[in-house]
Amino acid sequence: MFIPYLKIAWRNIVKDRLFSGINIIGLAIGIAACLLILQYVAFKLSFDQFNKNVDNLYRVVNDRYQNGKLVQHGTITYSAIGKAMKDDYEEVIANSRVEPFRQQIVTYNETKIGDQEVLAVDNAFLTMFSYPLIAGDQTAALKEPNTIVVTESLAKKLFGIKDDNLQAALGKPIIMSRDSLPYRVTGVVKDVPENSHLQFDMLMSYVSLYSGGNINWTAADYDFKESDFWHYVQLKPGTDYHQLENKLTGFSQKYFDGIKVSGSIEKFYLQPLSNAHLYSDFEYEIGKTDSSTIVWGLLIIAVLIIVIAIVNYTNLSTARSMNRAKEVGVRKAVGATRELLIQQFMIESLLVNVIAILLAIVIIFSVQNAFNNLIQTKLSLPYLLAAGMGNYKLTFALIGLCLLSVLGAGFYPAFVLSAFKPILVLKGNYVSSGKGIFMRKALMVGQFTITAGLIIGSIVIYRQLSYMNNQKLGMDIEQVLIVKPPILTGADSSFADKTNSFKGEVKNIPNVLNAVTSRRVPGEEMGRAFNVHRADMDTRANLTMRHMNIDEGFIKLYDVKLVAGRNFTTIDNSTKAVASHNIILNEAAVKLLGFNNDEDAIGKKVVVFNNERDVVGVVKDFHQKSLRYKVEPTILLPNNYSTESPISIKVNTKDLNTTIAAVKERYLQFFPGNLFEFYFLDEQFNNQYSNERLFSRVFTIFTGLAIFTACLGLMGLSIFTSAQRAKEISVRKVLGASDTTIFMLLSRDFVRLSAIAFVIASPVAWFVMNQWLLNFAYRVDISWWIFVLSGILLVIITLVTISMQTIKAAQVAAIKNLRS
Repeated sequence: MFIPYLKIAWRNIVKDRLFSGINIIGLAIGIAACLLILQYVAFKLSFDQFNKNVDNLYRVVNDRYQNGKLVQHGTITYSAIGKAMKDDYEEVIANSRVEPFRQQIVTYNETKIGDQEVLAVDNAFLTMFSYPLIAGDQTAALKEPNTIVVTESLAKKLFGIKDDNLQAALGKPIIMSRDSLPYRVTGVVKDVPENSHLQFDMLMSYVSLYSGGNINWTAADYDFKESDFWHYVQLKPGTDYHQLENKLTGFSQKYFDGIKVSGSIEKFYLQPLSNAHLYSDFEYEIGKTDSSTIVWGLLIIAVLIIVIAIVNYTNLSTARSMNRAKEVGVRKAVGATRELLIQQFMIESLLVNVIAILLAIVIIFSVQNAFNNLIQTKLSLPYLLAAGMGNYKLTFALIGLCLLSVLGAGFYPAFVLSAFKPILVLKGNYVSSGKGIFMRKALMVGQFTITAGLIIGSIVIYRQLSYMNNQKLGMDIEQVLIVKPPILTGADSSFADKTNSFKGEVKNIPNVLNAVTSRRVPGEEMGRAFNVHRADMDTRANLTMRHMNIDEGFIKLYDVKLVAGRNFTTIDNSTKAVASHNIILNEAAVKLLGFNNDEDAIGKKVVVFNNERDVVGVVKDFHQKSLRYKVEPTILLPNNYSTESPISIKVNTKDLNTTIAAVKERYLQFFPGNLFEFYFLDEQFNNQYSNERLFSRVFTIFTGLAIFTACLGLMGLSIFTSAQRAKEISVRKVLGASDTTIFMLLSRDFVRLSAIAFVIASPVAWFVMNQWLLNFAYRVDISWWIFVLSGILLVIITLVTISMQTIKAAQVAAIKNLRS
């Protein structure tokens, strides 16, 4: 019975090519768009799922409160935390400290490789996490000081290994930056998966930090005073981490007094490793993060697109019921049961869906590379279904979605068509039921509602992104070349002279306008100073502020506005300790410290890092980070020539290659042995908006596809409606109706439905987009004109979609329809 029904289904598809084509193309676009988005969503949800212990791995995070307000929500804490938790709570079976370094230069013989990400970790890290070693012993690779594990790619590049004999890398000595002692390679690990929130090129033994008399890391071993360390713990299987969190209040009180240490009340929490990528709004983040809002938002769009496609199919199939009525009547008259008819129509639906799915696969393969370039990730359809994704729930959801498409798109039309009464149909008395018409209109309103909501959302997202890109930062970051610091040069007594001489030489290069050094550049996370207070007030009123070290040229180069007092001078940035006691505040810091105005702060003393400092200037607030975050109270300190300070060079973009070559020549002249590495600040700063830009582009593209799919269904319905009302149109024309009147008549119902949909969509879209905008400290308002514009666009889209067919119907000669 299946084969004959399949033949009939194919004949019906071929017979009505226009409606079949609209159905198949609409479904194919919907399925393709849905699968493309699901690839991205599945990739994001798969982060860290490759770890065999993922369900039992957590990182320790903490919040700091001052005067009842949250002043820090971060991932850094004290070096002793992990070990103390393991000692105190039987639920904790393993712990590892993780200390990230700035990108390092690695040297082996004459080979130097820069920009290497290094993590200092305890040896337990290799057994807690699933980063498998190709060579070496994971149980002991990082136990000893000055031992290091490198990735497969780095081992081949650094040691010139051309085959897979990575055992040859073991025992080789490498120098990291300017460390005096070499590190011995004790392991080679597989390259870190892209879906790991921790990314690294090397793992250094954590004990190296405080072994051999390393005075710079005295707090790295077991300390409750300096909070510059990250912790991961492994719990016993089946442990309820919330119950363990409840015990951490007593843990905090047992080991330290937060008020004395940081002037804050501190609370510790555990974050599941599986949440680290998508649910991280923490400061001092060392991992690769993204926004869960964006991921779930795109998933909702995928669902909406497939819903629109299914609604199209249902609407068009039921609308064509009049054309199939006589067929059903004849079949019932000769003995066909309703069950057999349902089987036939379900097979037709199955065939249409199979063709649509095959076409969708062709579309996916055609646009996959373009999609990958858009999201900057290599994905594919097979990758979505691969076991390596670590998320079988999503695979099952995908299969369920396809089944829903087949059953949902075919179930309702099959029951409608099979319910026709043969006597009425064969007598010619069958007319579309009011119930069926109402259902089609309801489905159409649903489509229009989704379309209207997506239009409103697209406009709001575009405005917010445009606002962030064009908002004044309080500083000028355009045409600034950032040269990475000369970390291979020792900070001896001549380093300050070298730096000053280098800046002087660079300023003499044509098209170079200025050159300065600072410990941080705009866009980077600044450190925090705790226990800050005015020297002339109660010392118990401790405050927390950001701080950054700059030289005397920073304010001028970045065009930061000085509103009171003076700038730093060359003497402020000298190596003399007494000269470093001058500071500059921003306006937010002036307000927090309780000064009457900017001028009132000048000459006053502020205690910072337990030392009294003299306020010599006040600058206008500037955005060190993106507009997602508020401007924070900030203290500017003299730079004092650190070897970790990048060099900012303001350039004229005319003949840029020549300018960069000249800067490189002088850099290598003053800092021989270093690698010359640079980037442009505006590009790096704007990378903070990469998630928002990606969301905007993907949202806009797939909103366009959703609208196009809805328009296909609308066009099909307009064709059917025009055909159904052909005699009515002819009679009206005979009675004197103009083409314009007929056009308005046919368009009126569609415009009315779009208006109803717009009214439904507007409050929903406002609520959703308002929630999204709450993620930004600085945001646009959802103005009334956005809804007016969206409503106009919706009507225009509706009229343009149906205009061709309605105009054609209005222009048909009346006599032609009245004769038939």
